[in-house]
Amino acid sequence: MSEYLESPAGRRIAFQRSNGRGPGVVFLGGFKSDMTGTKAAWLHDWAREGNRAFLRFDYSGHGDSSGCFEEGSIGDWFGDACQMIEALTDGPQVLVGSSMGGWISLLVARAMPQRVAGLVTIAAAPDFTEQGFWAGFDDAQRQALMTAGRVALPSDYDDQPYVITRRLIEDGRDHLVMNQPLRLPFPVRFLQGTADADVPVDWAMRLLDHATGDDIRLTLVKGADHRFSTPECLRLIAQSIDDVLA
Repeated sequence: MSEYLESPAGRRIAFQRSNGRGPGVVFLGGFKSDMTGTKAAWLHDWAREGNRAFLRFDYSGHGDSSGCFEEGSIGDWFGDACQMIEALTDGPQVLVGSSMGGWISLLVARAMPQRVAGLVTIAAAPDFTEQGFWAGFDDAQRQALMTAGRVALPSDYDDQPYVITRRLIEDGRDHLVMNQPLRLPFPVRFLQGTADADVPVDWAMRLLDHATGDDIRLTLVKGADHRFSTPECLRLIAQSIDDVLA
């Protein structure tokens, strides 16, 4: 059953957690996803079986949390993540960030490194509003975004299109991580599928090259897609968490 936490910004954030030993694990989901997804649910069960503290939640405008998705931004969801970690966890945590959650986890790691015991990302998509959406828009789409404030894109994961707003793009530029030093002073495991049609392998390579730290590794899984949810991929995520905690 979900519980709810009122954020300082007045957003009602839904979450589920289980108690256990630390360092705990915090799952940060992707763009327009929610905490009922395969990876989040599987990891919650895995953590419970190992008596490991675990937290998953829905960003505002996602899942059971309050707010409208189209009104949200990277800064809002980053703020949600920081609030949940500060209010609902004790001590350093292992952040597991999927897709957009990978970007959010990097922002959290930059803002509060003392609360991070390790980092595992799955098809991390840092700066995707800029290097993905904006870079991929044609002139007509950019014009529509700037004048109408929004543009609709087809989605492979939803019957409804993704509505990309001007606020999402402009706020994303205030939260870029690939345009400045990115120090990760804890064990880091980047996971990436070679058949990912949404996050190119090149993004993973650039992130590996850009980040600095003493224990950073990238694992490429041949044939894995963006969902990264096969039994083999799920086990690799769990193994990566154990690895950063070793």
